[in-house]
Amino acid sequence: MPGIRETRAMPYTAEQMFDLVADVDRYPEFLPWVLATRVRSDSDTEMVADMLVGFKALKEKFTSRVEKHRADLIRVNYVDGPLRDLDNTWTFRNVDGGCEIDFCVDFAFRNPLFEKIAGQYFDRAFRKMVSAFEERAAVLYGNNSSSATSVA
Repeated sequence: MPGIRETRAMPYTAEQMFDLVADVDRYPEFLPWVLATRVRSDSDTEMVADMLVGFKALKEKFTSRVEKHRADLIRVNYVDGPLRDLDNTWTFRNVDGGCEIDFCVDFAFRNPLFEKIAGQYFDRAFRKMVSAFEERAAVLYGNNSSSATSVA
């Protein structure tokens, strides 16, 4: 299963970044291609949510189960949608001057040929999504993004 992993140092606390990532309701406000979200259930430790993503005329709905361990870990497990699998994990660790975030995503398409084609573009899309989270953090918590660096 193809995957991408990136680690970033951010000038915000692990709690702030955890809250940003866990706020699925707000994703359509800042994440590219996310058209709508619907949280089916939510507790301190688990959420089930639908996400409608789209690009031009193509739209697909995903359902995921989100496991939350405040403020260290968010694990997203694919439940239903057009893919065979799509899982991601966010880990947050406070360090001097902010936090370190490790983000890993693994995906598998039902059609192996489509997986090969889409995989060529997935890296660029992944980086655009990570940048959107960084920009959202600057809006919410102040613009110290000059000290945010990639350590991947």
